[in-house]
Amino acid sequence: RVRASSGNLWQSFPQQALELVRLSPPTWRSAIFSSGSIFLLGYPILASGLSFSGVAAALLLGTITWRAFGPPGFLLVAVYFIIGTAATKVKMAQKEAEGVAEKKRGRRGPSSVIGSSAAAIVCSLLSIYTVGGKAHHLWTLGFVANFCTKLSDTVSSEIGKAYGKTTYLVTTLKKVPRGTEGAISVEGTVAGLLSSVLLAFIGCCLLGQISLIEGIACVVASQLANLGESFIGALLQDREGTQWLNNDVVNVINISMGSIFAILIWRYVLQTR
Repeated sequence: RVRASSGNLWQSFPQQALELVRLSPPTWRSAIFSSGSIFLLGYPILASGLSFSGVAAALLLGTITWRAFGPPGFLLVAVYFIIGTAATKVKMAQKEAEGVAEKKRGRRGPSSVIGSSAAAIVCSLLSIYTVGGKAHHLWTLGFVANFCTKLSDTVSSEIGKAYGKTTYLVTTLKKVPRGTEGAISVEGTVAGLLSSVLLAFIGCCLLGQISLIEGIACVVASQLANLGESFIGALLQDREGTQWLNNDVVNVINISMGSIFAILIWRYVLQTR
């Protein structure tokens, strides 16, 4: 009887697992199982762009995301990770030779993961607990805007360092070396804009997380936030008395601006039309 019971348990496990993944709306149990299973299967890919502790932080992000927004939200984060990691590795040898490459060949640690998704995590938790009543759907907009902003920032920086022919300091428009804090280039700016449009399109048209008008808000907000981040980098980073303002802190400020700007643009500009 024990063997028969055990056999029935193993036979029913795939069906139970599939039911957990399909569960809508997601529960914490289904989120932990689904996110954990995907991370276990995809660990070799994740390890190419994240340290072990970075993977652990990403697992936390993935679980909270799945609980809040289900598979569509999880897929959006996955697309962000794939494109961002690919951009970081573009012309890595050249970047290393010029001293402008990311540390550890672009493998991110937990502080980078949290610094790149803090606003999205806050929006996810607010959505889970339906804070804001009828307006709680705005947390989905803030969530998508977080990753549109950060992807645009990453792609513009990495493509600018790889292909930027001329880089200018955003505050003075004087020519500066590639990789300078607060520097911008045409190549990087265009690439960053296109990556933001792509992710907003995926969130809108393929995953159905946001409307077209909300996607436009995400793109505009991401560019405003990244411009603001460039000014912060040029004026405050690497200055005496602002040593605490490292890249992770600036990332949190950047994505927070992106999420807040997107919500404000939709609420007070686009919705009134």
